[in-house]
Amino acid sequence: MNAIGKGARGFNDEFMEFLKKYQVIGLAVAVVIGTAATKLVNSTVTDLIMPLVAVVTPSGNWKAAVLEIGPLKFLLGDYLSAIIDFMIIALVIFLAVKYLMKGEMGKKI
Repeated sequence: MNAIGKGARGFNDEFMEFLKKYQVIGLAVAVVIGTAATKLVNSTVTDLIMPLVAVVTPSGNWKAAVLEIGPLKFLLGDYLSAIIDFMIIALVIFLAVKYLMKGEMGKKI
């Protein structure tokens, strides 16, 4: 084998070892699933939870809630939506990790 072919083969082996060692494929899958889950959570908050919040709020248009202090405008409705999104995502992650860790703890005992 010539020097170029040998170097390319070594790079290929090194790259495959990198993928295995750092579990890059699993990380890529997790990012894709996380992106899809984020869309699902955003839809759940926007389409299911916030209409219930809108019924309780006096004006009904909670997402347009703005606090104006002089020239400053604070978008409270958008902020509330982001907080609810975060809380739902954190709850789902907590439950998933708790479930997965429960399975691992059962194997060790």
